Amino acid sequence: MVLVGSGYMSPEYAMQGRFSVKSDVFSFGVLILEIISGKKNNCFYQSEHDEDLLSYTWKQWKNGTPIELLDPTIRGSHSRNEVIRCIHIGLLCVQENPANRPTMATVVLMLDSYSVSLQLPQQPAFLLRNKANRNMPKRELQHDSLSSQSVPLYPR
Repeated sequence: MVLVGSGYMSPEYAMQGRFSVKSDVFSFGVLILEIISGKKNNCFYQSEHDEDLLSYTWKQWKNGTPIELLDPTIRGSHSRNEVIRCIHIGLLCVQENPANRPTMATVVLMLDSYSVSLQLPQQPAFLLRNKANRNMPKRELQHDSLSSQSVPLYPR
């Protein structure tokens, strides 16, 4: 299922106004993926890929090329295993269902120790934009992403 989120906002908060500690985990997962990629989630769709950071990360993960997400400015100066583990943890944090996300205590353990095994992530929640937003100039999209209104878009 595809849901709408905005920036760091968890899908359950964006769609239903429900907030919990797992909402913070979602936000942290987005932050991990932003750090790895060097791109902001809410501006990622401005790229030639025309998709959000979470869907791009998922596509790279499923294709077996998660290292492609890595910010080009830090390529060559990283531990491949650490980068892939961080992407893996980020994907676990941005799971659509809050019950499938780890707690922050577990995230800390996963980041701190390779002895903690990681579950396989499922497809994360994706950000959808309507056709009108796709054609908006960049500055209008950025302004729109800062608005407090969150309008859910459903697949047709």
